Amino acid sequence: MKYLRYQKKFPAHEKYKLVDQIIRSSRSVTANIAEGHGRFHYQENIQFCRIARGSLLETFDHLTVALDENYIQQDIFEELVSKNEELSKMMNGYINYLKNRKKEN
Repeated sequence: MKYLRYQKKFPAHEKYKLVDQIIRSSRSVTANIAEGHGRFHYQENIQFCRIARGSLLETFDHLTVALDENYIQQDIFEELVSKNEELSKMMNGYINYLKNRKKEN
C-alpha cells in the first residue's frame, strides 16, 4: 500500500506500536472477510464481516491518534479516512447482500 511510506514520518518509538497497530488492524479486515467466506455459511460469513467492519473502525481510531499526535498531515488523514468510509459502505452493502441471500435460502 502506498500509504505505508508515511510510516517513515512516525517517531521511532511508534514504529512498533501505532504503526504496527495500523498495519495489523487494516490487514485484519481482509483476513476476516476471507475467513468468513471460507465458512460457507451465511450467518458465520456475516459475523466475520462484522468483525472486519470493526477492524475498519479500529484503523480509523489509530489514524485519528496519528493525526492528533501530528504524525500525519490533515490531507493524508482525510484521504485515508475517505477510503476507510468507502470500504465501510462496501462492507455494509456486502453484509446486507448476505442477509438477503440467507433469507432466500
